[in-house]
Amino acid sequence: MDLSKFETMDTVMLMSIVNMKIRDEFNTLDDLVKFFDIDREQLIAKLATAGFDFLPEVQQFR
Repeated sequence: MDLSKFETMDTVMLMSIVNMKIRDEFNTLDDLVKFFDIDREQLIAKLATAGFDFLPEVQQFR
């Protein structure tokens, strides 16, 4: 799944995909955003609109 258009994605689905990709394909959120060439802060802000916070100690949005 290409995350380059994350701004238009359903927020709950986006959170699920991002968490899965960090768990299965990338070690960190930074690796994921670098790979997809997306803005880290914009991604965090988009997910925050649905109440999700990034927890760096577990590398997940919850």
